[in-house]
Parts: sequence; structure tokens; C-alpha cells
Amino acid sequence: MKKDIHPKDYKFVVFKDMSNDYAFLTRSTAKSKETIKWEDGNEYPLIKLEISHTSHPFFTGKMKFVDTAGRVDKFKSRYQKHYDKNKQ
Repeated sequence: MKKDIHPKDYKFVVFKDMSNDYAFLTRSTAKSKETIKWEDGNEYPLIKLEISHTSHPFFTGKMKFVDTAGRVDKFKSRYQKHYDKNKQ
């Protein structure tokens, strides 16, 4: 293996799936300005996830529409005038 290619600043971090509030504690080099109090009483940096294995359709077997950024509404508002023009 090559030397000195992996980061050395691993620390405990909480990753939280915001769609279903599932959270897990693991070691990571990811940085965050937010913190959360974990089950053991300690505070750890918090990384928010839009989707994880507990909410992804591949793992859950359920199709679920995820539009956290409002992409559909943005698309509709952008092309509303074309829709109205064709409707008349």
C-alpha cells in the first residue's frame, strides 16, 4: 500500500437521514458546523443526509418521491407560461 494517502483526522460523527430521522454514529473525516447530542450523552458533529439506506427505494422496496430541493416546483414555474400558451 502507498504511504500517507489516507487522512489521519478521523473522528466520531453522527449522520442523520432527514427524511425519516434515522441517525447513526461512525468515524469520518467529514466536517460540520452543527452538533447533536447522541445517546451516550456526548456531543458530536452532525452531517445531514437527504437519503440513506433506511429511505432509499432500492433498500426499502417502496417507491417514494423525494423532492427536498423543490425541483418540480422550480420546473413548473419556469415553464408555466409555455403551459398557459398551449392551453389557450
